[in-house]
Amino acid sequence: PAIYCIGLNYKKHAAETNMPEPRFPIFFMKPGSAIVGHGDHIAIPSVCHPEEVDYEAELAIVIGRAAKNVTEEEALSYVAGYTAANDVTARRWQGKKGGGQWCRAKCFDSFLPLGPRLVPAAAIPDPNSLAISSTLNGQVMQQSNTRDMIFPVPKLIAFLSQGTTLLPGTVILTGTPEGVGFARKPPVYLKAGDTVTIAIEGIGELTNSVVAASE
Repeated sequence: PAIYCIGLNYKKHAAETNMPEPRFPIFFMKPGSAIVGHGDHIAIPSVCHPEEVDYEAELAIVIGRAAKNVTEEEALSYVAGYTAANDVTARRWQGKKGGGQWCRAKCFDSFLPLGPRLVPAAAIPDPNSLAISSTLNGQVMQQSNTRDMIFPVPKLIAFLSQGTTLLPGTVILTGTPEGVGFARKPPVYLKAGDTVTIAIEGIGELTNSVVAASE
């Protein structure tokens, strides 16, 4: 199954990056090789400059049954559950080295922590009313609510399913709120020895330590 990711989907995040809110969802993809679990390492490879790797707290959707051309009204019935995600991003590859597209910056091994558990959809009747945050070495960096999404969960599922089958097990990352490292003054990036935690109401905490990858 595919891993779809939505960019620039929180109003305050768009504002902090001085970018206009998109008219339609912006999406890119990540490979399965980027996935690690709760408690695993985020390993920064030498090809990523140490001053460029950023964290992004995100709500992740997991599709439970094949979805194609679904309406917004029925979209949530196709969800198996939700979990927390960290859309780790190498910012220099997102811009200068990646040719302006986002995939390469986000596709490195271990750049998609997921966890700590999959919460059944029935336990989260409204995925757009959840507190979401990221903490770096004990300091809160992002603190928001999924209600700030530009395109809510049902709209994302309906949009991605247009003419495309979302297979069971498909993962959809829904975007990150304000507070990312590159937008801070001065910027804050991940480095070996750091610990980053993504917390989402009703799901729990996803915690990973950062190391330098052994090449």
